Amino acid sequence: MPAENIVEVHHLKKSVGQGEHELSILTGVELVVKRGETIALVGESGSGKSTLLAILAGLDDGSSGEVRLVGQPLHNMDEEARAKLRAKHVGFVFQSFMLIPTLNALENVELPALLRGESSAESRNGAKALLEQLGLGKRLDHLPAQLSGGEQQRVALARAFNGRLDVLFADEPTGNLDRQTGDKIADLLFSLNREHGTTLIMVTHDLQLAARCDRCLRLVNGQLQEEV
Repeated sequence: MPAENIVEVHHLKKSVGQGEHELSILTGVELVVKRGETIALVGESGSGKSTLLAILAGLDDGSSGEVRLVGQPLHNMDEEARAKLRAKHVGFVFQSFMLIPTLNALENVELPALLRGESSAESRNGAKALLEQLGLGKRLDHLPAQLSGGEQQRVALARAFNGRLDVLFADEPTGNLDRQTGDKIADLLFSLNREHGTTLIMVTHDLQLAARCDRCLRLVNGQLQEEV
């Protein structure tokens, strides 16, 4: 039976540096996210939101504490096991896009679904439909270097959406987009949640986007506070 709690975090702390140069970023985060929830993480720049998101997704480690992703304890896993867990269950949208420069837009988008074991026809059809939905139907064979920043972000979003995901982590998914395109991306995020039950956890400065989520959590002094 699938885990009811997609994310569980207890006593999570994260520090960088040592001795007098040590800086505490997270000072005791507690969080439980149920399957199908939509969560917005907000806070001041430099408050640690992106660091927290990376730890939740198994891309970084905390200094202490416990993190479980789809019921699996990340602190007990080596990187190979984490990579397999992410490939099967997780999508991630990075601020820096992280597109593979030698693959065109369509190939970038279909790759994660192929790695999850979907057929080539299924992954390609899904990738093409997503890119067309995001207004990139005529850019399928373009390499990342041939795309604008906004187009690259839409390719990165399509890549994260392509496949059957339990949870999607997004770091400023509408940050570099105009309002019209940003609204289209937001609609796609929430349709993914409604139609497939995909849990959404996103960092955003867009309070309009945050207000659409089930919960808005603010990171203050290294801990989460629920916004009312």
